[in-house]
Amino acid sequence: MRARYDAYVICSTPRSGSTLLCKLLEATGVAGAADSHFHEPSIKAWAEDYGLELCDFATELDALTAIVSAAKRRGSSANGMFGLRMQRGSFAYFIEQLSRMFPAGKTEAERIESAFGKTCYVHLTRENKLDQAISRVMAEQTGLWHRAADGRELERLSAPREPQYNAAEIERHLRELQAYDAQWAQWLAQENLQPVAITYEALAADPVAEVSRLLNALGLDGSLAEELTPPTAKLADSTSQVWAERFERKR
Repeated sequence: MRARYDAYVICSTPRSGSTLLCKLLEATGVAGAADSHFHEPSIKAWAEDYGLELCDFATELDALTAIVSAAKRRGSSANGMFGLRMQRGSFAYFIEQLSRMFPAGKTEAERIESAFGKTCYVHLTRENKLDQAISRVMAEQTGLWHRAADGRELERLSAPREPQYNAAEIERHLRELQAYDAQWAQWLAQENLQPVAITYEALAADPVAEVSRLLNALGLDGSLAEELTPPTAKLADSTSQVWAERFERKR
């Protein structure tokens, strides 16, 4: 089966299930290796991520070309499908660099296609924004961002510590996440794009169905999702529920 697209971009926000979706898609063997290939707002950081040195290039534009090529190699499956996870907070800098590389592009979507080919967009959201904000706060406090399905720590960014309820931090993240989702929706409409819409809740409830639906939208074999099992475990626990109830009472 020939895919309808060369690439896809997952338009996401922190704690929206993007890691789960990326890992499930990669496990199909045909849907790329989606990751936050351009997460930090720094060309130097991008280059280092791919083992490149800026001093080896005559110009910064040459370095950007090499970085995009390296990202495509790392993020593509054998059939050439490239996957990219993009957090809204990283998007403006990413587009700024593509505008330098492809100044002839009339729209931002055209510049993305100049870099990666015909692109499908996936708008991944989490309907329960309070739970999402609490998840973000707990991950920042405890240092644990992802746990494997078997209970092993999958991603830890700082030393372990006990979480402490902080209503101000929850409120701050809640407002930020709402704004990010609105900005994604506005950008997709501005670019006249019709994304594949996936929610965290639907993905968690039936990952096989959601991945199958996305594969079909990409022009790939949806049946490849049938044997998938979630590689990550949900981190929310009784503490998360207590925090949500406490926050709602005070609100």
